[in-house]
Amino acid sequence: MKKGKVVVILVNLVVLLIWFNLSVVKKEAVLTDGKLILFELAPVDPRSLMQGDYMRLRYKITLSQSPHSLPKRGYCIVTVKDHYVAEKVRFQPDKQPLHEGEYPVKYFYNNFFMNLGAESYFFEEGKGGRYAAARYGGLRVDENGNSVLSGLYDETFKLIQ
Repeated sequence: MKKGKVVVILVNLVVLLIWFNLSVVKKEAVLTDGKLILFELAPVDPRSLMQGDYMRLRYKITLSQSPHSLPKRGYCIVTVKDHYVAEKVRFQPDKQPLHEGEYPVKYFYNNFFMNLGAESYFFEEGKGGRYAAARYGGLRVDENGNSVLSGLYDETFKLIQ
């Protein structure tokens, strides 16, 4: 009986580790192969007492739509303007239909906010002043709408380092 419990626990642990590593590999693939799209930021408070310095990100593109009229999960369809800046075309429940030059970005929302997948940017303590100039969040987006935050950009579209 005890051996059975140990085996079940070990199998679950191995499955969890495999799942975690696969998710890391997928995120790395999005960072490497995804298309860079800049999303304009809306101002928010950049501090957290429990987690250290970070910037809570909110994208202007999500403020123009009442989330209560949308499905809880879906796709924000965008086009890319000059300097890779996203322009919202529409929200839709499925990835298709897509027209020429449109990119899907997965979203979900709860009762408080809409999430495009990368709503926090952590940085080294004491370096917050450098990120105060951030105007865009750079997301790498793959063809399935998965996104990973790759950095913050200033008003001249330069990566803040």
